[in-house]
Amino acid sequence: QVQLLESGPGLVKPSQTLSLTCTVSGDPITADNDYWSWIRQPPEKGMEWMGAIHSSGVATYYNPSHKRRISISRDTSKNQFFLHLNFVTPEDTAVYYCARCSSANLIGCLGDRRPGRWGQGTQVTVSS
Repeated sequence: QVQLLESGPGLVKPSQTLSLTCTVSGDPITADNDYWSWIRQPPEKGMEWMGAIHSSGVATYYNPSHKRRISISRDTSKNQFFLHLNFVTPEDTAVYYCARCSSANLIGCLGDRRPGRWGQGTQVTVSS
């Protein structure tokens, strides 16, 4: 059974870097033609796709709104991929999800939302 599990600090101070890890078990992140993605949902707002790394590892894709602050990388030896978001503000407070998506966008990820394709999410609060 494939599982995705997000981990990282629950609290980050403004201007710092938010770093999250998604640990995948049950299938290698190098397999298939998938987009390993990060999505977030701020309080009382809709889902926002942040970015993705392709299973080939060759390409990364970012939401233009965050392109200057975001990077996504992976460690295939640990079957993990990562989100780094620089210079966070309280507006970055959200539940962050990692997901295995069929395309590098929110629609593709929402279509794949089910156990084994999405993690359960982790709350991140940006506050001093």
